[in-house]
Amino acid sequence: MKTISKITFLLFITVTSFAQERVLSLDEAIATALKNNYDIQLAKKDSSSAAIDNSYAYAAFIPRLNATGGIIFNNNDQKQKLASGTTTSRKGVRSDNLSSAVQLTWTLFDGLKMFATRDKLAEFVKLGELNIKNQIINTLAAVINNYYNIVRQKQQLKAIEEQMSISDERVKLADKKLAVGLGSKPELLQAKVDLNAQKAARLNELTLIDQLKQQLNQSMAIAINSSYDVSDTIPFDAALNYDDILNKSEERNPLLQISRKNIDISKLTLKERKAERLPTINFNSAYNFGKTDNKVVLNQFTPLFNRTVGFNYGLSATIPILNGFNSQRLIKQAKLDIQYQQLILENQKSQLSLAVSNAFKDYELQKKSLALEEENLALAKENVMIALERFRQGVSTYLELREAQKSLEDGYNRLIAARYNTKLAETELLRLKGDLIK
Repeated sequence: MKTISKITFLLFITVTSFAQERVLSLDEAIATALKNNYDIQLAKKDSSSAAIDNSYAYAAFIPRLNATGGIIFNNNDQKQKLASGTTTSRKGVRSDNLSSAVQLTWTLFDGLKMFATRDKLAEFVKLGELNIKNQIINTLAAVINNYYNIVRQKQQLKAIEEQMSISDERVKLADKKLAVGLGSKPELLQAKVDLNAQKAARLNELTLIDQLKQQLNQSMAIAINSSYDVSDTIPFDAALNYDDILNKSEERNPLLQISRKNIDISKLTLKERKAERLPTINFNSAYNFGKTDNKVVLNQFTPLFNRTVGFNYGLSATIPILNGFNSQRLIKQAKLDIQYQQLILENQKSQLSLAVSNAFKDYELQKKSLALEEENLALAKENVMIALERFRQGVSTYLELREAQKSLEDGYNRLIAARYNTKLAETELLRLKGDLIK
């Protein structure tokens, strides 16, 4: 009974290097990534550019007001011969011309192009928001997968340390047997070789955990060498429904939403192109000021000083008649772009349906494998305890014990992989569904 108790203690109680570190929860990792992740920040900057353009969309509906001004100084040599036979010749004839104006142009009608442009800018803002959502979902999926990969490797490390405790017990038993003449040197050497191999595997596992933490730190945009522990378990939702995921993914999937928004934008572009075939009516007005100052009177008809101040207004119309069929070309291009965007949407729907189907099949497979491997691991643990006790009593060989230990090692590997793969499949289904973020 003491032997069984000792073996049980070795199988289930291991000491890891994580005990003294702060535990980082998945929610904390996600919150930090949402706040700091560089890809998310870049997507937000792109969206902000569209938001700035949209904030000035009203500019197409207000008048354009411009001021002009200028002054010209003249210094000319003049020679005139009049019909009366009079001839005049002067040098250095100087005059000053000063002019200024305030001009207003207000587009009253442009084929409703300004309305289509306004709506198009608003759609670009929505498109930017969808791009942010898509980037956030992809980032969250990467953070979740990375986080639980660390948990997976942590469980793998624990399994290796448990195997080390068994191998250490094998070394002690083989050494005792050899000392009393009941064992052989190869048994002891093989036990030590297996123990050393597990020590090397433990070092590799510790390095891999450290590398995965650095990857997670980069996703969260924190110091690369930040140290923390993670949780011990990999939870998952075992009640996902295929039809629910497929139906809601067609509505919520961000890539499909982006494709639909691109179709809306293409349709508004077509409205803009069609509007360019219609007349444009402008209201025009100006306040003008002009002054001329002649230093020398050339003849009786030449004023020494002339000033003009006035206000004018009216309507102007521009009617497109022929522009090299450019408008027709742009309309055809806009229609073609709509068809192109619709094909992209249909293609993405097809790819989404396939991705959901494959992810759900993998999800179901991993759930079944997980249940099976849980049972197998319990059997493998019991088999190792029995084999170790039989080896201790000398009724079995070290080969039988090593085979039982190898079965336990394989059982751990398959079980831990099934847990992680189930979580990967669940995360992928939620990503495709668009449910990683509401």
